[in-house]
Amino acid sequence: MSRNYFFLFFLFLCLILSAEARAPFACDPRNGLTRSMRFCKVNLPIKVRVQDLIGRLNLQEKIRLLVNNAAGVPRFGIQGYEWWSEALHGVSDVGPGTKFQGAFPGATSFPQVITSAASFNATLWQAIGEVVSDEARAMYNGGTAGLTYWSPNVNIFRDPRWGRGQETPGEDPFLAAKYASSYVQGLQGHYNKNRLKVAACCKHYTAYDLDNWNGIDRYHFNARVSKQDLEDTYNVPFKACVEEGQVASVMCSYNQVNGKPTCADVDLLRNTIRGQWRLNGYIVSDCDSVGVMYDSQHYTRTPEEAAADTIKAGLDLDCGPFLAVHTEGAITKGLLTEADVNQALTNTITVQMRLGMFDGEPSAQPFGNLGPKDVCTPAHQDLALQTAHQGIVLLQNRPGSLPLSADQHPTIAVIGPNADATVTMIGNYAGVACGYTSPLQGISRYAKTIHEAGCIGVACNSNQQFGAAISAATHADATVLVMGLDQSIEAEALDRKSVLLPGHQQELISRVAMASRGPTILVLMCGGPVDVSFAKNDPKISAILWIGYPGQAGGTAIADVLFGTTNPGGKLPMTWYPQDYVSKISMADLAMRANPARGYPGRTYRFYKGPVVFPFGFGLSYTSFTHSLAQAPTKMMLALKNQIPNTNISKLHTNNAIRVLHTNCDSTPSLSLHIDVTNMGKMDGSHTVLVYSTPPNGAQSTEKHLIGFEKVHVSAGSQQRVRMNLHVCKHLSRADEFGIRRISMGEHIIHIGYDLKHQISVQVDLGN
Repeated sequence: MSRNYFFLFFLFLCLILSAEARAPFACDPRNGLTRSMRFCKVNLPIKVRVQDLIGRLNLQEKIRLLVNNAAGVPRFGIQGYEWWSEALHGVSDVGPGTKFQGAFPGATSFPQVITSAASFNATLWQAIGEVVSDEARAMYNGGTAGLTYWSPNVNIFRDPRWGRGQETPGEDPFLAAKYASSYVQGLQGHYNKNRLKVAACCKHYTAYDLDNWNGIDRYHFNARVSKQDLEDTYNVPFKACVEEGQVASVMCSYNQVNGKPTCADVDLLRNTIRGQWRLNGYIVSDCDSVGVMYDSQHYTRTPEEAAADTIKAGLDLDCGPFLAVHTEGAITKGLLTEADVNQALTNTITVQMRLGMFDGEPSAQPFGNLGPKDVCTPAHQDLALQTAHQGIVLLQNRPGSLPLSADQHPTIAVIGPNADATVTMIGNYAGVACGYTSPLQGISRYAKTIHEAGCIGVACNSNQQFGAAISAATHADATVLVMGLDQSIEAEALDRKSVLLPGHQQELISRVAMASRGPTILVLMCGGPVDVSFAKNDPKISAILWIGYPGQAGGTAIADVLFGTTNPGGKLPMTWYPQDYVSKISMADLAMRANPARGYPGRTYRFYKGPVVFPFGFGLSYTSFTHSLAQAPTKMMLALKNQIPNTNISKLHTNNAIRVLHTNCDSTPSLSLHIDVTNMGKMDGSHTVLVYSTPPNGAQSTEKHLIGFEKVHVSAGSQQRVRMNLHVCKHLSRADEFGIRRISMGEHIIHIGYDLKHQISVQVDLGN
């Protein structure tokens, strides 16, 4: 009898789910009018189908397709479409294109990007993208989400105060580029260049990394950036998105760059993204940024000029109503042509066709079988946990501190405003998680807990609850303080003034540590770095962990690391500066390189050489690893392009460096490194091999830059070989002051971790 009831319930559930399934966006096979039209013929080339559709539309219909809430075209059976959905680290309902409801009450919420980046694991990033796009497609099939996701954020985390730094892969352009291409490939599913699983979007192009600081906001900010910094820092991840990730979209930012709004800069959009990098997709504005350009920046005299300038610069889609309101007026005034509008629509509709939106029934398309059963699956939730494991960074561990033992530490005091955090763990641009495990809940699975918040919220404006927290520490065998920040301190439109812990947090940490009868572990939940020099130097604080915003399974991951079920292996994707650094440097100064003449210290590990709290790439383990170089070349010969006579080689040299454009990169062999990693300890663990390069003395840029990384799991007492194939043109080149990439001749130093160096001589092959 119970089986019959189960069958009836299952049948009823299926009926509900089928009733919620999405109707065809266009080209419904039951529509006799459109069935014979060329834009519905799936066997024709997409280019032919797109041109057929555009040729059938009148001007007013075209204009209503230029905005994110694109209107339907009922006479051709085309539904309206909301372009704006988000999937920064899981399907999100921040954009209006996605709703959690009915059979889709939530989705897997992975750790915030800055935490995932700390894994330094490109395979993991692609796997996350694949899971997120599975869930996005399932929700699209069920009628609750779109297929165009304005993620990832690949801006460089240049200043530690930036509220949106948590959304990014960190401060290093090579790391950000690798994250960008890996995540995009996972989202889009590059199984066919004419097909997309979902359409990703890399944002915010470019030099966007200030929201609201000291009276300067992103809507009015003019980022003054050198050609050198654009080429070797700010544009690097966007170029990788387009060229390596084959991303379907790029979003231009609110700010101006060198006096021009990015969404109206023909050089940045049409010439660079579409021309040099060859974007196969569309360019979209950040939301209302076309209106901001006119209303707030007063860049044009009339709104029609603003509409014309953006479309002619290469903008295809406006997140906001501005182009729907003012484009027809721009055409009437002769500022724009209908052909310009046609070109924009060609780019957007092509992406929709690559997504299968004009192929009729969603259920008959690739991924049409995905549904509620494919969201929040045990495998997806396990990947969220594994990502949190890999992203946790052990910053300090005094001898005998971690891991804790359930036998030796049967009672744990869990203290702090983030000790029982749930929603805080998923950071911003998040959706509704499948469920949460807070730090307190995670630790409770290993030991008895005594919980005290100590503060009312992370602002910690009062010390009235300190007494209870101190008492808890005196009655426990170990104390875990879960402190840090949340979205009330660092967020979109909210930059920090300071990198110190807010309010009385430092006082709480120090007083609890002094009173604790067992080891005191400080766990920092925050996206941006904080100056915890006081804790680093306090002998009563046994260990320090940074967990970023660890996602829905954060509490489980924290507890697993604290008790040694998981060996931490994360590395910091950003430098942790002392407060003294930020007090001397303006967020509005985008120069990367140090300038002693004006007292400017430079930014990120590549250019700043002053004192730090913790450096980029830092992270400890419960075991120890060593590197040895098994194989590496000592000389690399650059092949020149055939059309450049050998007699003119001397003319190619500037500071003994050759333009990458003059190099036959395809004929230059790759830089092959074979590195043996040995686990010298007694615990299995994962280790990231970080490879940097320093160009010869006298080169344009002599700083150490990351050029490669690889994650490897090594059992206790064993050895694993890591093989990296790096390319001279890509990895050993640097931008000069004109933004031209050059390869310096001479001795390059390859740094493998902190303990190994290798010299490689790079020379021109005169035989070619």
